[in-house]
Amino acid sequence: MRLPTILLAVTLVATAGLALAASPVRQAILDGYAKEAGVAAFSAERGKAFFEASHAGGKPETPSCTTCHGMDPRMPGRTRAGKAIEPMAVSANPKRFTDSAFVEKWFKRNCDSVLGRPCSAAEKGDLIAYLSSL
Repeated sequence: MRLPTILLAVTLVATAGLALAASPVRQAILDGYAKEAGVAAFSAERGKAFFEASHAGGKPETPSCTTCHGMDPRMPGRTRAGKAIEPMAVSANPKRFTDSAFVEKWFKRNCDSVLGRPCSAAEKGDLIAYLSSL
């Protein structure tokens, strides 16, 4: 009886590990931002600070990423219009940051809304590093 339980547990852990393994596309997106920013690595700590900070320059009703995405990126967010937003954390949404065109579309839209300008490659990389670390 114990052996099937152990095998099931090992299988579940291995499957979860595969789902959370680094996506080659996500890594390619990060590598592109690193090259553009001229850095070797990104900081999850800086990404968290950026995600949680209130910024000036954007729309007054969206001063922070947390305005729509909430303080816990592992949980769903909600747009100002009430539409659900899938979790930002890779652990809760493994498909996050795996489509470069989709990533750029939403960085363009959200950075303009929150910052009033495009996000830098370093900001994007730090933010992805943070959201991938949860």
